[in-house]
Amino acid sequence: MSRVSVVTGGALGIGGATSRRLAADGDTVVLVDIDAAAADSTAMEIRAAGGTVHVVVGDVADDDVVEAVSTQVGELGRVDVLVNNVGDFRPASKTFLHSKPEQWQRLYELNLLHVLKVTHALLPRMVEQTSGAIVNNSTVEAFRGIPGNAAYSAYNAGVSAFTKSLAVEVGQYGVRVNAIAPDLADTPQTSRDAMLRGRDPDLLRTWIPLGRFGHVDDYAAVIAFLAGDEARFVTGHTIPVDGGTLAASGWYAREDRKGWTNMPDHP
Repeated sequence: MSRVSVVTGGALGIGGATSRRLAADGDTVVLVDIDAAAADSTAMEIRAAGGTVHVVVGDVADDDVVEAVSTQVGELGRVDVLVNNVGDFRPASKTFLHSKPEQWQRLYELNLLHVLKVTHALLPRMVEQTSGAIVNNSTVEAFRGIPGNAAYSAYNAGVSAFTKSLAVEVGQYGVRVNAIAPDLADTPQTSRDAMLRGRDPDLLRTWIPLGRFGHVDDYAAVIAFLAGDEARFVTGHTIPVDGGTLAASGWYAREDRKGWTNMPDHP
């Protein structure tokens, strides 16, 4: 029997690439997304490639949608992989000073609450099976400052802390819990053009050590690794998938190509 993998936010961007990757690897994918049209389009693509996918449409922070996911998993008889992919920095404010409590609440729902809800709903089946892999989507902004997005950063730091703590709790049941921390993903949510905003693409090398933005398949590949047997002794970690930006942490390649600088007036 093939693995059953649940991917939240599984229609577009990193989630869409993950749904396609796991289906191509032979998994039966339960694709959960708030965008019905995008979910159907990705599902059609997966089926056209010979994969198997079931779609659940709705906001995964809502209890009835979580229940629908749980029901679908129950019909399939097992769940082997859970990818808690949903996350967003919007609604954003210019600064925390100008933010509003309703923004904090929505950011909480989008970045942390759903991770707790979906994991809590599906974890008992993994424990019963004595096997399972959970991969959460955090962000490099959980490990460095990000002006204007303090609440978003805080909730994703919570995702990484939850990942670490839950891994310690459930390892005894054969369940592994890890996360990825993306940066600079070229997706519909954070497109390359929007991130560049007219800047010279040749300057990418000055602030991304690998010199390019991330492709969605770059992130899906790491998720697939963490969900698979080759990562069978890896648990409790958040893996940055960022082209080296977190490692650089404020260092920039000099425009004259003569080393690196952490000064604002480089070169």
